[in-house]
Amino acid sequence: MKTRKTTMKTMKTSIPFLSIIALLFMTSCTDDDAVTIINEEELITTVELELTNSADATNVVLLKSVDIDGEGPDDPVITITGTVNANSTYLGAVRFLNESIAPSEDITEEVIEESNEHEVFYTSSITDLTITKTDVDVNGNPLGVLTTFQTGAIGTGTLILVLRHEPIKPNDNTLIGAGGETDAEVSFTFEVE
Repeated sequence: MKTRKTTMKTMKTSIPFLSIIALLFMTSCTDDDAVTIINEEELITTVELELTNSADATNVVLLKSVDIDGEGPDDPVITITGTVNANSTYLGAVRFLNESIAPSEDITEEVIEESNEHEVFYTSSITDLTITKTDVDVNGNPLGVLTTFQTGAIGTGTLILVLRHEPIKPNDNTLIGAGGETDAEVSFTFEVE
């Protein structure tokens, strides 16, 4: 998400003509004037990753991180419900929310609308876990809001999820290769049973 900023051409003139020039300037602005509009950065307080077993729709796992104070002193509250089974395929969907306001705001919609300016990255310390991004941006590059998780053997490790703003696209699917700025980053203990 970007910050809103407007820039306009400036004119130098002498004091006697200031009011006339100001009047002409206000009435003669066109679409050709230099105006840059950038979206305001949104606060992301909550990241939810829902995994649904493709062979058993009742096997749903929700990994959730809530950090209402944002970059404040309080640590995020991490909850994980459900069990990730070994040797299974899960369909993943991530949501980004601002729950510091009522009603809460679903930032995921903006990520999808501005898909060419965003990408979600997943890294895991579990070697027998394959994560594949299944959605693409407007240019056909991976987005990562939707994924598949292919589990292998039983194991425990760390899953890190990062939302990047203005990454290089296409990229090598690494944070270093993508560049850009981090809009959200969460770390979960990920257990395959």
